[in-house]
Amino acid sequence: MDIDGLGDKLVDQLVSENLIQDIADIYSLKKEKLITLERMGEKSADNLLEAIEKSKDTTLPRFLYALGIREVGEATAKTLASYFGTLEKFSHADEEELQQVPDVGPAVSQNIIGFFKQKHHRELVERLIHSGIHWRKIETQNNLPLQGLTFVITGTLAGMSREEAKEKLEEKGAKVAGSVSAKTSYVILGENPGSKLTQARELGVKILNEKEFLKMI
Repeated sequence: MDIDGLGDKLVDQLVSENLIQDIADIYSLKKEKLITLERMGEKSADNLLEAIEKSKDTTLPRFLYALGIREVGEATAKTLASYFGTLEKFSHADEEELQQVPDVGPAVSQNIIGFFKQKHHRELVERLIHSGIHWRKIETQNNLPLQGLTFVITGTLAGMSREEAKEKLEEKGAKVAGSVSAKTSYVILGENPGSKLTQARELGVKILNEKEFLKMI
């Protein structure tokens, strides 16, 4: 779930101390238990609990990836989220529906179906939702206004991080590239832009300021 400060070492420590057994247990951790851990002071415990709370505001692709379904990596999770739009539709999809999704073959579809067939996995998902995890509604693949467009971001945006801007664009069907080329549709211009701005001008690529970008999403 991309929780700041929750690395593999701390996860191993939490498991060994029987404080967590699965990802859902993370959301029921208490300060009084955390401060009993070695090298975990009150300030560190407070910071971790704050990061855990912050992680409840997530995205559907990130949530699907965090479930740990075999062969469903970050890219596949994004594709599945864009195609189905909701967790309910995704979790109830049959093999035929799943194989209509780009890059999802028999092995991946069987892994997904097998995951949701298991009662403890369905209960895990329910516990995560009941803990307060939520995400913004996303457009389905059949209604993606920016599908087929490629964006490049240069400079620092005032209203959000580059990663947040990338997520918003991908939710609308766009691709976000790291370099400017003749295939780039738009370059989003932040403060203190780099050489990408020069490249965009040389190639005649449309340049958007942050206000224009926000109108598109």
